[in-house]
Amino acid sequence: MNYESKISGEDLDVSTLDDAGDEARNKRRFIVVAAVAAAIILAYVAYQLFAGSGDGAAAAGAEDSQAPAVTVVVPGRQDVVRTINATGTVAARREIPVGVVGEGGRVTQVYVDAGDWVKPGQIMASIDRSVQNQQVARLGASVASARADLNLAQANLDRAAKLVERGFISKADIDRLTATRDSNAAQLRVAQAQLGETRARNNFLNIVAPKGGFVLERNVEVGQTVSPGSGILFRLAQNGEMELQAQLSESDLANISVGVSTEVIPVGTTKVLTGQIWQISPMIDADSRQGIAKVALSYDRALRPGGFASTRITSGTSQAAVLPESAVQNDSKGSFVYIVDKDDRVVRRDVVIGSVSAAGLSITSGLSGTERVVLRAAGFLNPGQTVKPVAEKDQSA
Repeated sequence: MNYESKISGEDLDVSTLDDAGDEARNKRRFIVVAAVAAAIILAYVAYQLFAGSGDGAAAAGAEDSQAPAVTVVVPGRQDVVRTINATGTVAARREIPVGVVGEGGRVTQVYVDAGDWVKPGQIMASIDRSVQNQQVARLGASVASARADLNLAQANLDRAAKLVERGFISKADIDRLTATRDSNAAQLRVAQAQLGETRARNNFLNIVAPKGGFVLERNVEVGQTVSPGSGILFRLAQNGEMELQAQLSESDLANISVGVSTEVIPVGTTKVLTGQIWQISPMIDADSRQGIAKVALSYDRALRPGGFASTRITSGTSQAAVLPESAVQNDSKGSFVYIVDKDDRVVRRDVVIGSVSAAGLSITSGLSGTERVVLRAAGFLNPGQTVKPVAEKDQSA
């Protein structure tokens, strides 16, 4: 009995110990499984993170590789000669119209033609004066008659003056003879004045040049009857001097002054003439908003009054950025360039173009000179586009 009881008690203790060991093993197994699962989760998260960053870098690299390379230049600022280009009409600087001054009549001879040079007082055309010559002859005879009457009256007065002392002639007779002499003298002066007037009128029958110069027009022919109402028979350019009436805007007029040197090129020729501004219009046309600057020119066969010519006016120097024509674009809004900002993105910048020279286009407004300006192929870009800028000097290398 006792032995069996002991055995049963020992068996009970062993089973109890086995259950406690199993429970401990189960706890260790759960901890290991949880640790493994946590490691797997951490590994997965790390993989996703590293894979994502790798894809972003790859995408960025792909984007950079697809960005177009553009040539850029930093223009800076330099001294630019301010040049104003304009067009205008060629005209005589001092135009002299010549017409009939006297009574007129039938033209008997024309001595000059358009394109000839004349001197002051030179006869350009003559008018028939056959009737006027007869008037001169008649008045000349009247002068001779009046002079003879004066001589006779003076002789009578001289003889009477010798006889008055002897008492043969009274004082009243002397007074009468003196009055007769004075009347004859006055009649002589009247006749002489009439003769001088007629001769002067006859001289006006000759069409003469009031000033020396170049004949621009001839509007009279032999046999034509002319009068003071016949209009202009000849048109002269005094001393052959010409001018270009250049039309300029208000801003351009403000940048020039009298005496500024200019270059003038007549239309249809390649000849470059040198002139100077001698007059600036004090008024601006209300419709065109332009004024006229007159450029004095010496005579040249290439200058034809009424024709057109272009001029380049130098009006000082200024600081400005200079770009080649390939960098400047134009649209309905005006002129503009593309610049590349610090993020390598394209930005539109509106500009104002000034003078044009062999160096390029001067930019008077819109650029400070420190920007990276797209030099070529700007027409294929869009604002906001990412590009890969290549400096001009690197491109050349």
